Order: sequence, then C-alpha cells, then structure tokens
Amino acid sequence: MINIPKGTKDVLPEESYKWHYVEGLIRELARTYGWREIRTPTFEHTELFLRGVGETTDIVNKEMYTFEDKGKRSITLKCEGTAGAARAFVENGLENQAQPTKMYYITPVFRYEKPQSGRLREHHQFGVELYGSDSPFAEAEVILTAKTLLNRLGIQELVLHINSIGCPVCRKDYNAALKDYFASRIDRMCPTCKERLNKNPLRILDCKVPECGEVAKDAPSTLDYLCGDCVTHMEKLKSILSGLNIPYVINPRLVRGLDYYTRTVFEFISQSIGAQSTVCGGGRYNNLVEEIGGKPTPAVGFGMGIERLMMVAEAEGASLGMPERPDIYIAPLGEEQIMPAYLLVQELRAKGIAAETDLMGRSLKAQMKYADKIRTNYIAVLGADERASGRIKLRNMNNGIEETIRLEDIAVRLGR
Repeated sequence: MINIPKGTKDVLPEESYKWHYVEGLIRELARTYGWREIRTPTFEHTELFLRGVGETTDIVNKEMYTFEDKGKRSITLKCEGTAGAARAFVENGLENQAQPTKMYYITPVFRYEKPQSGRLREHHQFGVELYGSDSPFAEAEVILTAKTLLNRLGIQELVLHINSIGCPVCRKDYNAALKDYFASRIDRMCPTCKERLNKNPLRILDCKVPECGEVAKDAPSTLDYLCGDCVTHMEKLKSILSGLNIPYVINPRLVRGLDYYTRTVFEFISQSIGAQSTVCGGGRYNNLVEEIGGKPTPAVGFGMGIERLMMVAEAEGASLGMPERPDIYIAPLGEEQIMPAYLLVQELRAKGIAAETDLMGRSLKAQMKYADKIRTNYIAVLGADERASGRIKLRNMNNGIEETIRLEDIAVRLGR
C-alpha cells in the first residue's frame, strides 16, 4: 500500500463540510468587506521568495520546497501567499487601477518543517492583501477583518498583540543596537543566529531555539528606536483600535518571521489548544512591491492557517456547520422500478433537490438501512402501485411522520 506523504492530510467526505462552512464564512465576509479573490500559481520562480520573504528567514533557509524544472529553472512551491499576490499586482498592472486594491486568497502552502498541531507540510491559508494605502486605517481594516472572522467562527479567547518594527530610516539604528547586544552573547546562540548577526539581527528575535529566546529576552526594544513618523503611525493605529473597541497588547518582542514587514506587525493569539498559539499574523510591508520590481507602494495584510483556525474553533466548542444530507432517497421496489426511480431522481435534481436512489441492486430492506446511514431527510418507496396512481408515500426521517402526495408535488413539498 502507498501511504500519504508525511505532513499531509486527507480531507475525507465526512469532514469536508467543515471546510465548506469555513470557506463560506470567509467568502461572505470578503464580500461585505470589499475583498476580491485572487488566485496565484502553486509554484513561482525561487527568486520571488528570496527577494520577498528574505534569505535569512527560516522559511527560505529551511522550509521551502525548491526544485529545478526541465528548463533548468529554479522553482519553489508556494510557501506563503503575499509574495505571489505582490508579483501579480505588479505584473498585471493593478497599481494603475483605482486604489486601494483589496484582495484575498484561500490557497495551499508548502513548508518542509516538522509537522505540528494545526500546521502541516501542506496546509491552507486564508489571507488578505491591501495595496495603495499608508493610512493606519488600512491596518485597522485588515485587523478588523481577521477579528470578525474569528468571532463569527465562535473563537472568543483571543488576544491581539501589536508592535512596530520601524521603517528603513529607524531600522538602521535599531539593527546597530541589536548587533552590539548580541555580539557580546554570541557564544550562547545557535549556529543559524550566529550567521544572522551580521546579515539581519532582527531575525534573531524570531528564533524558536530556547537558548536564543533566553538571550533575546533582554534585547533592546524596537519601540525605543522608532523615528517620529513611525511613532505617529503607531499612536494613530492604537487610537483607531481603541475607537473600534478592539483590545490589544503591545508586544515589543513581536517581529514576525518574514523580512518584508515594516512598521506595524500583529498577531492574534489563542490559548484554546494548550500553549499560546498564533491563529493569525500579519502587518505592513511598504517595501515589498518595490523590492520585486514595482513602483513604491504601501501594503498591509495577514495570513491565517485554516487547519489551525478550525482546531481552535472546535477547541472552544464552536460548531463548524453540519454534514450535507440528501433531501430525499427514492427506493425502487423491484428491479423493474430502478429506471423509473432513477428518472424521478434526475427530475428532482434538476429542480435543486438533493436526491439519491439505489446504485447497488440492494433489497428494499437494505435500501432502508442505507438511507438511514446517509441520514436522508425523507424517503419514498416507488413501486408499480405508486406509478399507476401517481401518488407516493413520503416519510420524514427526522420525526417519522408519513404523508401521501402526488409524484409531481415532491419538489414543492420539499421546498423547491
């Protein structure tokens, strides 16, 4: 037997309804908030992620699925959604349209990492991207979108963490301070962070190695090095969040794991599945579009893993919809009634009725058992008498009530 690859998961028919429910909420939320869907390729040129995500990040250094295609080009499976969306924004001239551009995606992403709770090597992300606005209200729009979805899913035990990691102007002084701090403690850091020290010391703050986390605990705070514009931006965002009655915590250690972030970064943290778990993370990335060849364009967005989202929702006791059930099962009474039953089912389906019938040559008793297993709402037995009289007995499987109706009235009776 060939087994599923490590770090992947089948979504079976009996649980796919949960995905339909969550994706339905996402699409309805996107409609009301003005986000329009974008779909980008499953793979991109590797250079896009090197320039966008950053060569010193864990994603690029350790987690990307990269291969050489038959044309000797370096190709990488999508490891996150923002870089591809930014590439599409530039390549398709969306910057020339009326701004802001508001897009969302539901996409698989691929990361070669140790599988963990709610995070697989192939998992799925919902993300939004807002281009063209440098206003703190753009961050608020993104944060409010995330919070609304989380709350609609029934997730309440959330804490919003926010921080500012500055802009290129104030980042220089902060990076210098970080280098001075970590240089005197380099012997206590992991090999990866020793390399990061001169390339991008900010990445050390995001290291998951416990020893590095202990060293970084007393590192200089980004908030002490912000320039005047970044301070003003952060204060305005805090005022907007307060006006929206969105509680938040200032977390000066929050930097996020991608190099393209500038100024605002944020995460929604849940404790519903044990240890603190990030269910949504995002921020501002004003330099990304220019970095990959476009015009300077402010941008902000977030990404959230759908598998982890569902895990947190169920941990809090939320319902993720109900399994799909047939509206009616038409049971043919005898072999000669199989074709008439099948034709009746097609008529009902054409009117929007979810109808099923026997495809296995079962006895009537076996059909009754099968109809019960698939939890059909109604069942009707079609025999020679029913066809001759044009009337059929309809049984409600939820309460056991039976009624006799005309064959042509089935659809009307079932509400179609």
